[in-house]
Amino acid sequence: MTALCLGLMSGTSMDAVDVALCAFDDAGRLEAVRATHSATYPETLRRQLLQLQADPARALSLHDWMGLDEGVATTFARTAQELLARIATPASAIAVVGSHGQTVFHDPQGIGSSLQLGNPSRIATILGITTVGDFRRADIALGGQGAPLVPAFHHALFADAEPRAVLNLGGIGNLTLMPGTDPAQVTGFDTGPANALMDEWSLQCRGQAYDAGGAWAASGEPHEGLIEALLADPYFVAPPPKSTGRDRFNLRWALQRYAGLTALPAADVQRSFAELTVRSVTDALLRHAPATRRLLICGGGARNGFLKRLLGERLPGLTIVDTDAHGLDAQWVEAAAFAWLGWRALKGLPGNLPAVTGAQRPAVLGGLYRP
Repeated sequence: MTALCLGLMSGTSMDAVDVALCAFDDAGRLEAVRATHSATYPETLRRQLLQLQADPARALSLHDWMGLDEGVATTFARTAQELLARIATPASAIAVVGSHGQTVFHDPQGIGSSLQLGNPSRIATILGITTVGDFRRADIALGGQGAPLVPAFHHALFADAEPRAVLNLGGIGNLTLMPGTDPAQVTGFDTGPANALMDEWSLQCRGQAYDAGGAWAASGEPHEGLIEALLADPYFVAPPPKSTGRDRFNLRWALQRYAGLTALPAADVQRSFAELTVRSVTDALLRHAPATRRLLICGGGARNGFLKRLLGERLPGLTIVDTDAHGLDAQWVEAAAFAWLGWRALKGLPGNLPAVTGAQRPAVLGGLYRP
């Protein structure tokens, strides 16, 4: 019997809240993505979230914290409502909502926690649908990173006898490495910044939230001194399991590592940030999965033709395609993944891969919140 599930996702770029309506069979296999929808955060809310994400030491009152939590939840729920209204589907037809929430803090190895705003009880109440939220902390409690969580879904959809990898280019990049069809062999980790630095620099220099297609980066020249200073951060050579976020990789970090950054031509800095993304990904792929033959790209960076051109130049032996070529639009992979994780939580099935996150054992991820 087909189960209809909604997946709600907003990544580190916070460029949109995405919702995907997915159909799963009794075994949890994705039959189809039936409908999708995106909505932007209210601008004031997005600005506050970005500031908090980039500076987790920023002081906020409890009143402000709760305001952000409810603001994210209301935006997520409204986005789902808009989709259901557009396709004339009642809430009663939906088995579960998997809501990732908005990550504003991630420190699995320090204090051992990760925080995603977006009160799941509020979402469940507004929609009238059982909602699963707070996916990361069960894995962290078991000694894991709590991230990345999507590799299990990548394996379910894209694994093949051919050695493959999936690259998600969000604000932060992450790789899923699949040497074959055995889920026990799957590994994955965050590679470092993907779009985060480029987006932040584009907004600061040009007032544009992102560099469409990478055209601005393509107009600049790479500055090797800047690139080498950024790549010298120990995160890039640290062994997995590992995960990171925008609280580490941001413009403040880049300025600390290369004080002369603002004296360089702005387009050269953007090009250098693009090169950093590509080199950190390709270095990691060649170090940890040199036998890979096919790289599937998803996330917002799949729209960045310049980034993909640079990837192709540094990985000439690989077939590089968007996940569209394997049945799932690159823009909707993560939203669909949290619909799948929501379905698994509803069924009491584990959602993490300990080989990816470092957790002691598989775990059911997230809590169930009833309307």
